Amino acid sequence: MYDLISSPAPDHIHRAVYSGNTHSSFKMAASRRLAKELDEIRKSGMKNFRNIQVEESNLLSWQGLIVPDNPPYDKGAFRIEIIFPTEYPFKPPKITFKTKIYHPNIDEKGQVCLPVISAENWKPATKTDQVIQSLIALVNDPQPEHPLRADLAEEYSKDRKKFLKNAEEFTKKHGEKRPMD
Repeated sequence: MYDLISSPAPDHIHRAVYSGNTHSSFKMAASRRLAKELDEIRKSGMKNFRNIQVEESNLLSWQGLIVPDNPPYDKGAFRIEIIFPTEYPFKPPKITFKTKIYHPNIDEKGQVCLPVISAENWKPATKTDQVIQSLIALVNDPQPEHPLRADLAEEYSKDRKKFLKNAEEFTKKHGEKRPMD
């Protein structure tokens, strides 16, 4: 069907090329990299991304808690889901907030406007911990010039005190319980 590559490639690459099954070799490579990144994140003791849940059978789907430092979001924590494509790291992950948040850069469906994971900015060398740090920075410091919710961006820009009050109340009502330690 296909010619075997004569270069010294790992055995699973030969099988994938021979069988024409590049999807499984992509997924295998993505899973290997993600296992390493997950291990690094867990060992780093990252304080702002906690309670990471990953099924060992599917490393392409992560859940965890974002624990912001700054008001008004420091009154709660926010569950996120990170879905990695099988082509990772050549294509960026998608992040969805599972906990509602009152934020100009995160819409009602939990989709987030995060430049580091946009198709035009994504670089395969970018690691998941960098993506998470960018997300935490965005939550702590909203960017009203790139809104997904124009009404909240306007409120943030024109009446910061009102925005902070509304966001704090919303966080207290909808946010997850923060980890104790």
